[in-house]
Amino acid sequence: MFSPPSRLAASLATGLMLMAGCSQAQDQRPAAIQALEQQGLTIIQEFDAGAPVRTFAAVAGDRPVAVYLMQDGSAIVGTRLDADGQPLDDAALEELVARPMSDQAWAQLESSSWVLDGQADAPRIVYTFTDANCPFCNRFWEAARPWVDAGKVQLRHVMVGVIKEDSLTKAAAILGAADPSAALAENERKHQRGGIAPARSVPTEIGRQLEDNHQLMMMLGFRGTPGIVVKDGEGLISKHNGMPRPEALADIMGPR
Repeated sequence: MFSPPSRLAASLATGLMLMAGCSQAQDQRPAAIQALEQQGLTIIQEFDAGAPVRTFAAVAGDRPVAVYLMQDGSAIVGTRLDADGQPLDDAALEELVARPMSDQAWAQLESSSWVLDGQADAPRIVYTFTDANCPFCNRFWEAARPWVDAGKVQLRHVMVGVIKEDSLTKAAAILGAADPSAALAENERKHQRGGIAPARSVPTEIGRQLEDNHQLMMMLGFRGTPGIVVKDGEGLISKHNGMPRPEALADIMGPR
């Protein structure tokens, strides 16, 4: 049984199927493929893998996988290797599934309501879902200072309010400030003393932004903060839940 796709993965998979021009109705697909879909697999499209079997690009959760339909109608989900033990279809899966999903997720982050932390021209961009009351968000903020202060990394804090009753009003105080970056920095510097003073209320527009940010956080598969997203060396998104371990922090932030 496969885990059901996240809402973001499901919506992106639907978009990919439309882009691929998938017109075959689900009830016209081979029985084994239909059974896999009922178990939670999302079939994107069939592609030519140069093998004596039919090959389908698919999504399991938010992970690209290949499905091989054998001549007898049975199906295998997994990785096909060559005689030297090297994967054969990873490049096709990246092109058909991983990269389009990654690009669309990154575009949604770019269009979200985030607060800049660092220099706007810093070459490395790291998104982090941040709650003003989150101690682990504060630890991540502190740990990131060497890269941010050196102008190597810009953190983009996608503000949410999920931890305490005043998380939303503190997020509103930051987003509604004349200088949101300065308000965010004030909150993090004063975190041990309670952080920034909350707003008296949440204006309608800021409330909508915070709700959209929360929906995006959930769609990306994060259930708590910080939820960190960065592009890896191949330009694909890499997601990290919670305060990263030192070795993961180096991967997220890059060289000092």
